[in-house]
Amino acid sequence: MGRPPLKVTLVHVRLPIGTPERIDAVAGKNRRAEFIREAVEKELKLREKKAAD
Repeated sequence: MGRPPLKVTLVHVRLPIGTPERIDAVAGKNRRAEFIREAVEKELKLREKKAAD
């Protein structure tokens, strides 16, 4: 029995040189995807709120 599915879509993005290493430095090893998911959700909520005002 494995982990339950995350219900996610695989998306490839290109990041500037050095950005993945910066993410790893603040988020920790093996936490890059989680960091990016959280950052995207935070930014979407901010922009959606601005668009609704």
